[in-house]
Amino acid sequence: MAQKKAQKKTGGTGTKKAGGFSHPDYDMAVLNCFLEKQLQLFPEEVASTPEEAADFLEMCFAVVAKSKREVRQYFEEVGTDVEGEDVLSAAEVFPVGDGRYLIVEG
Repeated sequence: MAQKKAQKKTGGTGTKKAGGFSHPDYDMAVLNCFLEKQLQLFPEEVASTPEEAADFLEMCFAVVAKSKREVRQYFEEVGTDVEGEDVLSAAEVFPVGDGRYLIVEG
C-alpha cells in the first residue's frame, strides 16, 4: 500500500534515488538529461547537481512532454509558429532518451 502511495505521488516514476532526493515533477532521467545537455541552451552551466537542476527547472516552469506531438502542442499553446518546423531541433527541447522531451524556456 505504501508503495502505491509513493508511486501515485511521483507519477509512478519512483524518483527517489541515492541520497533520498526526489522531485514530484522531474525524475532522475529528466534531471540528468538537463545536467548533461544544459549547454545547448545556456552559455554556461546553470546547475551542477540534481537538486540545483530541479530548482532551476521549477523557476523556468520547465515542462516534460511525453511525445513529439505534445512538444508541438506546447509550442502552439504558447503562441510559437511551428508550421513546417522541426520542433525537436529547437534549443529549448531536450530529448530525455525514453521518448519524453524536456522543454526549458531560457
